[in-house]
Amino acid sequence: MYYRNYIAKKLDMESITPADIVLPPNSEMGDFALPCFKLAKVFRKSPVQIAEELKNSFVTDEVISEVSAVNGYLNFKVNKVGLANNVLTRIAREGDGYGSSDIGKGKTICIDYSSVNIAKPFHIGHLSTTVLGGSLYKIYKFLGYNVVGINHLGDYGTQFGKLICAYKKWGNREEVERGGIHAINALYVRFNEEADEKMESEAREYFRLIENGDKEANNLFEWFKKLTLDYVQIIYDKLNITFDSYAGERFYTDKMQPVIDELKEKNILKESEGASIVDLESYGMPPCLILRSDGATLYATRDLAAAIYRKNTYDFYKCLYVVAYQQNLHFKQVFKVLELMGKEWAKDMVHVAYGMVSLEDGAMSTRKGKVVWLEDVISRCVEKAYAVIDDKNPDLENKEEIAKTVGLGAVIFGALYNNKIKDIVFSYDKVLSFDGETSVYVQYTCARANSVLAKYGEKIELPEAYEPNPQEVEVIKALAALPQTVLDAAEKYEPSLIARYAVDLAQKYNKFYIDCRILTAEGEAKAFRLSLTEAVLQTLGNALSLLGIGVPEKM
Repeated sequence: MYYRNYIAKKLDMESITPADIVLPPNSEMGDFALPCFKLAKVFRKSPVQIAEELKNSFVTDEVISEVSAVNGYLNFKVNKVGLANNVLTRIAREGDGYGSSDIGKGKTICIDYSSVNIAKPFHIGHLSTTVLGGSLYKIYKFLGYNVVGINHLGDYGTQFGKLICAYKKWGNREEVERGGIHAINALYVRFNEEADEKMESEAREYFRLIENGDKEANNLFEWFKKLTLDYVQIIYDKLNITFDSYAGERFYTDKMQPVIDELKEKNILKESEGASIVDLESYGMPPCLILRSDGATLYATRDLAAAIYRKNTYDFYKCLYVVAYQQNLHFKQVFKVLELMGKEWAKDMVHVAYGMVSLEDGAMSTRKGKVVWLEDVISRCVEKAYAVIDDKNPDLENKEEIAKTVGLGAVIFGALYNNKIKDIVFSYDKVLSFDGETSVYVQYTCARANSVLAKYGEKIELPEAYEPNPQEVEVIKALAALPQTVLDAAEKYEPSLIARYAVDLAQKYNKFYIDCRILTAEGEAKAFRLSLTEAVLQTLGNALSLLGIGVPEKM
């Protein structure tokens, strides 16, 4: 980030920002590059001509030692000694804060993620929203934002009437307490398998009792809710997930009528076949249904109320919804309705869409009881991690704790490594591989670096005049890229950029580790390589922490 800022400032052009300075695909061309293609329209010249003119006007100094123009790119080579000292000194000084920023100071970001359904266990399909939202939460905190993590609970609807009906017909309090959420879910599944019209009618009546404040019905509902939150908290703790609000759908029950009234006052609400809608045909969308013909509210009604409440309560800079891409239309409709209501902040609402996660053996249905529970995926990953670690290092101490760190890391990384919009088929063998693009590979690199430092066991002093070799320079440049990578991940709502960064840095360090002697090197080379190893360990740890993944000392 230092060099990007330095180059952009020295070029002194309004149309060039630090983000425009990139890493060239071939390091022999330079350490940084400015693509001049976007400047062609500004200056009405070819990118090749622009690059050549900028090269001729750029004065080299003790920071930038060489400038060249190649095929429309302006390439910069930095002073290698200065680069090494700048990057390694900064990492040593900033430690766990390396890569952070105060860019978000004074701004609040709300993130709506995970959004569990009361009385339903976590299944593998909940993995992406939970870890993607959790990582974004950490990234924005790291950048100085005030972040509000919101678990918009699915705690409203006729399914709770069904659950009460099933419990009163087949349930036993002691058995449900003992079985927890899985016992509740079994009752729900049984209801859907056996319900006749009489039971469906009873379920609707129980839901009406909940809405009308009936004591018994609400006590049962609150009990189901407590059992659910106790269960999910265990998983959140394992995955290092944090929330600041659990205000769910039910919370907005008394906040929807003012929204409906405002829609009417502004002549936005129309009647259609007995229902109340906002007509969005002129915007290329079907109507947004606000009230059914029987007067019942819908998801859109509650989401409108939630958006207005969040703006009034948190005055957010942005409000993110980490929800699967199947809800693209829903959020387009909600955001458009807010815009039509005159909410200028509607532009600050963002649907962070993601693809689906499945296992290699197929589809799920909660209603039919055919599901893959997330807790089982976590347990299996931890068990397999233990088996792999025990096979590779049978004498390792604390294998159980290390297996937890490795197994949980594999679950999280497996969901975050690919671009968020891609569907993911989760493979145990793939995510737990010591080779390739996995968290296990990155964690093992950390353990390797930690081992080197532990064997040396003394304080490390960075030599100021050491000129790094090409392998060392590659590692240093990768280290220098973390701050910009974090900013890019925040801007694009894409933690995969940090996951891929961690793999890239690990690969570069391992190549250096193989090619260059460390503990058996002499003089300044030894001191420098130990400093480099220390910086890699710190930086990989920072990157993994932003994904919610821990670093074991040994593996």
